[in-house]
Amino acid sequence: MNQTNDPNSITGENRNEQNENVFARVQDYTGQGYDLEGGVETDKIAEAHRNEVVHAVEKFFREKYKTEVIVHNLVGNIDGVTVFVESVGEPHFYTFAVVPIDVASNKVLTDKVWSQEGQVEGDIISGIYAMVYNTEIQNLDNYLKEFISKNPVVGRRDEAVKKVGGHGFSTPYYYINITDDAFEANLTEMYLTNPDWTREEWKKALTNVNLDPTLIFVTLQLFMKEPGTKPDNNIFKNIVSDVEKMDNLPPGSYSILLHDNRIGKRTGRAARENTLERGVPNEIIKN
Repeated sequence: MNQTNDPNSITGENRNEQNENVFARVQDYTGQGYDLEGGVETDKIAEAHRNEVVHAVEKFFREKYKTEVIVHNLVGNIDGVTVFVESVGEPHFYTFAVVPIDVASNKVLTDKVWSQEGQVEGDIISGIYAMVYNTEIQNLDNYLKEFISKNPVVGRRDEAVKKVGGHGFSTPYYYINITDDAFEANLTEMYLTNPDWTREEWKKALTNVNLDPTLIFVTLQLFMKEPGTKPDNNIFKNIVSDVEKMDNLPPGSYSILLHDNRIGKRTGRAARENTLERGVPNEIIKN
Protein backbone atom coordinates (compact mmCIF):
# COMPACT_ATOMS: atom_id res chain seq x y z
CA MET A 1 0.00 0.00 0.00
CA ASN A 2 0.96 3.62 -0.49
CA GLN A 3 2.42 4.69 2.83
CA THR A 4 0.49 7.96 2.68
CA ASN A 5 -2.85 6.27 3.13
CA ASP A 6 -2.01 2.90 4.65
CA PRO A 7 -3.63 2.89 8.11
CA ASN A 8 -0.92 0.55 9.33
CA SER A 9 2.09 2.17 7.72
CA ILE A 10 5.00 3.13 9.96
CA THR A 11 5.05 6.90 9.95
CA GLY A 12 8.44 8.54 9.79
CA GLU A 13 10.94 5.78 9.02
CA ASN A 14 13.64 7.44 11.10
CA ARG A 15 11.61 7.52 14.29
CA ASN A 16 13.23 5.57 17.08
CA GLU A 17 10.46 3.40 18.49
CA GLN A 18 12.81 1.95 21.05
CA ASN A 19 12.13 5.15 23.00
CA GLU A 20 9.59 4.07 25.58
CA ASN A 21 7.83 7.45 25.30
CA VAL A 22 6.34 6.37 21.99
CA PHE A 23 4.87 3.15 23.41
CA ALA A 24 1.75 2.49 25.44
CA ARG A 25 0.57 -0.54 27.39
CA VAL A 26 -1.71 -2.43 25.05
CA GLN A 27 -4.42 -2.34 27.75
CA ASP A 28 -4.31 1.48 27.66
CA TYR A 29 -4.07 2.05 23.93
CA THR A 30 -7.20 3.34 22.20
CA GLY A 31 -5.54 4.86 19.15
CA GLN A 32 -4.29 8.00 20.88
CA GLY A 33 -1.23 9.45 19.16
CA TYR A 34 -1.78 7.52 15.92
CA ASP A 35 -0.76 9.50 12.87
CA LEU A 36 0.10 9.25 9.20
CA GLU A 37 2.98 10.91 7.39
CA GLY A 38 2.42 14.55 6.46
CA GLY A 39 -0.95 14.73 8.17
CA VAL A 40 -0.53 17.63 10.59
CA GLU A 41 -2.26 20.30 8.48
CA THR A 42 -4.82 18.01 6.85
CA ASP A 43 -5.80 16.63 10.24
CA LYS A 44 -6.70 20.12 11.46
CA ILE A 45 -8.69 20.88 8.31
CA ALA A 46 -10.52 17.56 8.51
CA GLU A 47 -11.52 18.13 12.12
CA ALA A 48 -12.75 21.62 11.27
CA HIS A 49 -14.96 20.06 8.59
CA ARG A 50 -15.73 16.86 10.45
CA ASN A 51 -19.45 16.73 9.65
CA GLU A 52 -18.76 17.18 5.93
CA VAL A 53 -16.16 14.42 5.99
CA VAL A 54 -18.41 12.00 7.88
CA HIS A 55 -21.39 12.61 5.61
CA ALA A 56 -19.25 12.25 2.47
CA VAL A 57 -17.79 8.93 3.62
CA GLU A 58 -21.15 7.55 4.70
CA LYS A 59 -22.56 8.48 1.27
CA PHE A 60 -19.56 6.92 -0.48
CA PHE A 61 -20.10 3.56 1.21
CA ARG A 62 -23.86 3.63 0.69
CA GLU A 63 -23.58 4.40 -3.01
CA LYS A 64 -20.50 2.41 -4.04
CA TYR A 65 -20.69 -0.53 -1.64
CA LYS A 66 -24.38 -0.66 -0.64
CA THR A 67 -23.25 -0.56 2.97
CA GLU A 68 -24.12 1.57 5.98
CA VAL A 69 -21.08 2.44 8.07
CA ILE A 70 -20.18 4.11 11.35
CA VAL A 71 -17.25 6.52 11.24
CA HIS A 72 -14.87 5.96 14.15
CA ASN A 73 -11.79 8.05 13.44
CA LEU A 74 -10.31 10.71 11.16
CA VAL A 75 -6.53 10.80 10.66
CA GLY A 76 -4.83 13.34 8.40
CA ASN A 77 -2.42 12.17 5.71
CA ILE A 78 -0.26 14.07 3.25
CA ASP A 79 -3.05 14.25 0.64
CA GLY A 80 -6.19 14.30 2.75
CA VAL A 81 -7.77 12.40 5.62
CA THR A 82 -8.02 8.65 6.19
CA VAL A 83 -11.40 7.75 7.65
CA PHE A 84 -11.79 4.53 9.64
CA VAL A 85 -15.24 2.94 9.54
CA GLU A 86 -17.18 -0.09 10.73
CA SER A 87 -20.03 -1.69 8.83
CA VAL A 88 -23.48 -1.73 10.41
CA GLY A 89 -24.84 -5.24 10.87
CA GLU A 90 -23.67 -8.12 8.68
CA PRO A 91 -21.42 -8.66 6.91
CA HIS A 92 -19.40 -7.12 9.71
CA PHE A 93 -16.02 -5.61 8.87
CA TYR A 94 -13.69 -2.68 9.44
CA THR A 95 -12.16 -0.69 6.62
CA PHE A 96 -11.23 2.85 5.59
CA ALA A 97 -11.62 5.43 2.85
CA VAL A 98 -9.74 8.61 1.96
CA VAL A 99 -11.13 12.10 1.51
CA PRO A 100 -8.72 14.40 -0.41
CA ILE A 101 -7.99 17.85 1.02
CA ASP A 102 -6.73 20.94 -0.80
CA VAL A 103 -4.55 22.50 1.88
CA ALA A 104 -3.94 25.70 -0.10
CA SER A 105 -7.64 26.49 -0.26
CA ASN A 106 -8.49 24.86 3.07
CA LYS A 107 -11.09 22.76 1.25
CA VAL A 108 -12.25 19.21 1.79
CA LEU A 109 -12.99 17.54 -1.55
CA THR A 110 -16.05 15.60 -0.47
CA ASP A 111 -16.95 14.67 -4.05
CA LYS A 112 -13.69 12.80 -4.59
CA VAL A 113 -13.76 10.18 -1.81
CA TRP A 114 -11.83 7.04 -2.76
CA SER A 115 -10.53 3.76 -1.37
CA GLN A 116 -7.42 1.70 -2.00
CA GLU A 117 -7.89 -0.70 -4.89
CA GLY A 118 -9.38 -3.94 -3.62
CA GLN A 119 -9.23 -2.88 0.05
CA VAL A 120 -12.92 -2.51 0.79
CA GLU A 121 -13.81 -5.41 -1.47
CA GLY A 122 -11.48 -7.72 0.47
CA ASP A 123 -12.84 -6.47 3.78
CA ILE A 124 -16.42 -7.14 2.65
CA ILE A 125 -15.44 -10.67 1.60
CA SER A 126 -13.91 -11.32 5.04
CA GLY A 127 -17.19 -10.24 6.62
CA ILE A 128 -19.17 -12.59 4.37
CA TYR A 129 -16.75 -15.40 5.22
CA ALA A 130 -17.37 -14.80 8.93
CA MET A 131 -21.13 -15.00 8.31
CA VAL A 132 -20.87 -18.28 6.43
CA TYR A 133 -18.49 -19.85 8.95
CA ASN A 134 -20.14 -18.34 12.03
CA THR A 135 -20.11 -21.63 13.97
CA GLU A 136 -16.40 -22.13 13.36
CA ILE A 137 -15.71 -18.47 14.17
CA GLN A 138 -17.53 -18.97 17.48
CA ASN A 139 -15.35 -22.00 18.17
CA LEU A 140 -12.25 -19.86 17.67
CA ASP A 141 -13.66 -17.11 19.88
CA ASN A 142 -14.55 -19.57 22.64
CA TYR A 143 -11.09 -21.15 22.51
CA LEU A 144 -9.33 -17.77 22.74
CA LYS A 145 -11.57 -16.63 25.58
CA GLU A 146 -10.70 -19.74 27.56
CA PHE A 147 -6.99 -19.53 26.70
CA ILE A 148 -6.77 -15.92 27.81
CA SER A 149 -8.57 -16.69 31.07
CA LYS A 150 -5.87 -19.25 31.92
CA ASN A 151 -2.77 -17.37 30.74
CA PRO A 152 -1.26 -13.91 31.41
CA VAL A 153 -2.04 -12.59 27.91
CA VAL A 154 -4.45 -10.00 26.51
CA GLY A 155 -5.63 -8.62 23.18
CA ARG A 156 -6.07 -5.11 21.90
CA ARG A 157 -8.84 -2.89 23.20
CA ASP A 158 -12.05 -2.61 21.18
CA GLU A 159 -11.43 1.11 20.75
CA ALA A 160 -8.07 0.47 19.11
CA VAL A 161 -9.62 -2.02 16.70
CA LYS A 162 -12.28 0.51 15.73
CA LYS A 163 -10.11 3.62 15.51
CA VAL A 164 -6.96 2.32 13.81
CA GLY A 165 -8.01 -1.14 12.65
CA GLY A 166 -8.90 -1.30 8.99
CA HIS A 167 -8.55 -5.10 8.95
CA GLY A 168 -11.72 -6.61 7.54
CA PHE A 169 -13.39 -8.95 10.02
CA SER A 170 -11.54 -8.24 13.26
CA THR A 171 -11.69 -8.85 16.99
CA PRO A 172 -9.26 -7.77 19.71
CA TYR A 173 -7.45 -11.10 19.23
CA TYR A 174 -7.33 -11.70 15.47
CA TYR A 175 -8.15 -10.33 12.05
CA ILE A 176 -8.96 -11.99 8.75
CA ASN A 177 -7.71 -10.92 5.32
CA ILE A 178 -8.91 -12.68 2.16
CA THR A 179 -7.69 -12.32 -1.42
CA ASP A 180 -10.33 -11.77 -4.09
CA ASP A 181 -9.61 -15.15 -5.71
CA ALA A 182 -9.91 -17.23 -2.53
CA PHE A 183 -13.43 -18.26 -3.55
CA GLU A 184 -14.38 -19.66 -6.95
CA ALA A 185 -17.05 -16.99 -7.21
CA ASN A 186 -17.07 -13.21 -7.27
CA LEU A 187 -18.33 -12.48 -3.77
CA THR A 188 -18.06 -8.72 -4.24
CA GLU A 189 -20.42 -8.76 -7.23
CA MET A 190 -22.75 -11.11 -5.38
CA TYR A 191 -22.83 -8.75 -2.41
CA LEU A 192 -23.42 -5.60 -4.46
CA THR A 193 -26.32 -7.36 -6.17
CA ASN A 194 -27.67 -8.84 -2.92
CA PRO A 195 -26.53 -6.56 -0.05
CA ASP A 196 -29.37 -7.70 2.21
CA TRP A 197 -28.76 -11.44 2.01
CA THR A 198 -29.02 -13.18 5.37
CA ARG A 199 -26.47 -15.58 6.76
CA GLU A 200 -28.54 -18.53 5.59
CA GLU A 201 -28.86 -17.11 2.09
CA TRP A 202 -25.09 -16.67 1.88
CA LYS A 203 -24.53 -20.21 3.12
CA LYS A 204 -26.91 -21.56 0.50
CA ALA A 205 -25.34 -19.48 -2.27
CA LEU A 206 -21.83 -20.71 -1.42
CA THR A 207 -22.71 -24.36 -0.73
CA ASN A 208 -21.01 -25.62 -3.88
CA VAL A 209 -18.40 -22.87 -4.20
CA ASN A 210 -14.86 -24.07 -3.58
CA LEU A 211 -12.35 -22.00 -1.64
CA ASP A 212 -8.58 -22.03 -1.27
CA PRO A 213 -7.64 -21.90 2.46
CA THR A 214 -4.12 -20.75 1.59
CA LEU A 215 -5.64 -17.47 0.36
CA ILE A 216 -7.56 -16.83 3.59
CA PHE A 217 -5.27 -15.30 6.20
CA VAL A 218 -6.26 -15.54 9.86
CA THR A 219 -3.78 -13.69 12.06
CA LEU A 220 -3.92 -14.27 15.81
CA GLN A 221 -2.19 -11.58 17.90
CA LEU A 222 -1.83 -11.72 21.66
CA PHE A 223 0.18 -9.57 24.06
CA MET A 224 1.76 -10.31 27.40
CA LYS A 225 -0.42 -8.96 30.17
CA GLU A 226 2.33 -7.49 32.34
CA PRO A 227 4.60 -4.61 31.23
CA GLY A 228 8.28 -5.47 30.99
CA THR A 229 7.54 -9.15 30.37
CA LYS A 230 9.02 -10.82 27.33
CA PRO A 231 6.79 -13.09 25.23
CA ASP A 232 6.59 -16.42 27.03
CA ASN A 233 7.79 -19.30 24.87
CA ASN A 234 5.70 -21.90 26.69
CA ILE A 235 2.52 -19.89 26.23
CA PHE A 236 3.38 -19.43 22.57
CA LYS A 237 4.05 -23.14 22.05
CA ASN A 238 0.77 -24.01 23.76
CA ILE A 239 -1.38 -21.85 21.52
CA VAL A 240 0.44 -23.05 18.40
CA SER A 241 -0.07 -26.66 19.46
CA ASP A 242 -3.74 -26.05 20.23
CA VAL A 243 -4.44 -24.45 16.86
CA GLU A 244 -2.59 -27.26 15.08
CA LYS A 245 -4.74 -29.87 16.79
CA MET A 246 -8.14 -28.19 16.51
CA ASP A 247 -10.33 -29.45 13.69
CA ASN A 248 -13.38 -27.21 14.16
CA LEU A 249 -11.87 -23.90 13.06
CA PRO A 250 -12.84 -21.87 9.99
CA PRO A 251 -10.76 -22.79 6.92
CA GLY A 252 -7.70 -20.66 6.36
CA SER A 253 -4.01 -20.07 6.73
CA TYR A 254 -3.24 -19.28 10.38
CA SER A 255 -0.42 -17.14 11.68
CA ILE A 256 0.17 -16.71 15.42
CA LEU A 257 2.04 -13.85 17.07
CA LEU A 258 2.81 -13.30 20.74
CA HIS A 259 4.09 -9.82 21.58
CA ASP A 260 5.32 -8.17 24.73
CA ASN A 261 3.03 -5.57 26.35
CA ARG A 262 3.97 -2.58 24.18
CA ILE A 263 2.18 -1.01 21.26
CA GLY A 264 3.47 1.97 19.27
CA LYS A 265 1.30 5.03 19.83
CA ARG A 266 1.93 6.50 16.38
CA THR A 267 1.74 3.28 14.40
CA GLY A 268 -0.83 1.21 16.31
CA ARG A 269 1.58 -1.71 15.93
CA ALA A 270 3.10 -4.01 18.49
CA ALA A 271 6.79 -3.70 19.29
CA ARG A 272 8.21 -6.53 17.22
CA GLU A 273 11.86 -6.99 18.19
CA ASN A 274 11.10 -9.88 20.56
CA THR A 275 7.83 -11.16 19.10
CA LEU A 276 7.37 -14.92 18.87
CA GLU A 277 5.81 -15.81 15.55
CA ARG A 278 4.55 -18.78 13.57
CA GLY A 279 3.70 -17.61 10.10
CA VAL A 280 4.89 -17.29 6.51
CA PRO A 281 6.07 -19.61 5.06
CA ASN A 282 5.04 -22.01 7.81
CA GLU A 283 1.42 -21.12 8.48
CA ILE A 284 -1.03 -23.59 9.96
CA ILE A 285 -3.47 -24.61 7.23
CA LYS A 286 -7.03 -25.54 8.13
CA ASN A 287 -9.28 -26.99 5.45
